[in-house]
Amino acid sequence: MPRPTTKDELLTLSTHNFELLFKLIDSVPAEKQMAEFPFEDRDRNIRDVLCHLYEWHLMMLGWYKTGMSGSKPVTPAEGYTWQTIPALNLVIWQKYQNTSLPDAIKLLNSSHQQVMKLIKKHSNDELFTKKYYPWTGTTSLGAYLISSTSSHYDWAIKKIKKYVKTLKD
Repeated sequence: MPRPTTKDELLTLSTHNFELLFKLIDSVPAEKQMAEFPFEDRDRNIRDVLCHLYEWHLMMLGWYKTGMSGSKPVTPAEGYTWQTIPALNLVIWQKYQNTSLPDAIKLLNSSHQQVMKLIKKHSNDELFTKKYYPWTGTTSLGAYLISSTSSHYDWAIKKIKKYVKTLKD
């Protein structure tokens, strides 16, 4: 499905990709779900991927709260720019190293529901009109939400599919 351009498309694709992600995880034998990926990557297992998604949800929710209160959120995070995302992602990875896979699943399910609820609160215009909210700069709220849901879930699916492929070799 192409990049969402309406609220319904965003909700549908986000839900679809989220469900697809968990179907894929469920297809991995339980004993392999916490195994380390046999390829070089920042995220070394399924838990790392899920925690990454969770933290980006939290950042999105924080930007939204700050922006909707009339302030300009610091994006992507304090001390980081969009050019230093790899360093930020490494900090995120380190933050969750003591999180279990079941806890990561619970956290991600919870944050996904929060983001979906946020999407449902807005009209198509509020989501997809560029500069509708001053805090989103030259883009739209929908662009931020696509990045933290459907597109990010697609990234996670590809990463876990790469792992699943190694289990069949």
